[in-house]
Amino acid sequence: MAEPVRAEEPAVTIEAFLDGLWMERGLAGNTLAAYRSDLLAFARWLDERDAPALLAVDRAEVMRYLAARVAGGASRRSSARLLSALRRFYRYQLRQGVIEHDPTARVEAPRAGRPLPASLSEDEVERLLDAPDTASFLGRRDRAMLELLYATGLRVSELVGLRLDQVNRRQGVVRVTGKGGKERLVPLGESALESLEHYLSDGRPTINGASAAMAVFITQRGRGMTRQAFWYRIRDHARAAGIHQPLSPHTLRHSFATHLLNHGADLRAVQLLLGHSDLSTTQIYTHVARARLQALHAAHHPRG
Repeated sequence: MAEPVRAEEPAVTIEAFLDGLWMERGLAGNTLAAYRSDLLAFARWLDERDAPALLAVDRAEVMRYLAARVAGGASRRSSARLLSALRRFYRYQLRQGVIEHDPTARVEAPRAGRPLPASLSEDEVERLLDAPDTASFLGRRDRAMLELLYATGLRVSELVGLRLDQVNRRQGVVRVTGKGGKERLVPLGESALESLEHYLSDGRPTINGASAAMAVFITQRGRGMTRQAFWYRIRDHARAAGIHQPLSPHTLRHSFATHLLNHGADLRAVQLLLGHSDLSTTQIYTHVARARLQALHAAHHPRG
């Protein structure tokens, strides 16, 4: 086995590893810089504690460092990234014959967790829906788009791509082609249907070129709406409604699912409405709904 690099030279060892990693994998400069930062921080921590050198640590020392980082407020995501850097470093040293055992071999990565989707309260949704000026053609279009998005939980790509022949106004449903080419029927609800009728009968026909476009929602030039254009419109309406949190068209999809579950909807029904192929994708919303209910209980229950 090759002679270990001396403890006072961790920077040399780390740079040699990064050079070798770049030659093997061609990783981006930002990734290499992140690895350098994480490894140097670990080496400094070892030195400050008079612990074994970088190439002489065992599993217990790695675990102690991860625990110290968590106690210091490090997120699970950054701890997982750190462990990834340590694993690559020690596996490289193992392949090079510098060490005989990988101290990270039986260390489990902290679960980063799945971020909860952002959603609006029911009051915020009402304010957002009321924001467009329906005295104007564009206001009627925007109100219809917002109502439809919240009533159906469509993806924004499904909304802007909606065609006239996919809307059954008599039955009050839309036929949507989602991911993987799967079709689903989604009910509109009275408010969304009323706003859509208002737009189609007294908004869309007045916009130039409307007769030539199959898209339900179109611009003043008669072209189909784009995701970007709708995002800008939502941002403006949110500002007018006094909603200051970051907002996107997807926020209304999240709000649709959360509010349904808050009011007792079945999880599988929500799955079908959202067009999720896997129930586990829908289950993330149960965490949102549960958090809302817990906050409500804490605020209003006499023993909360």
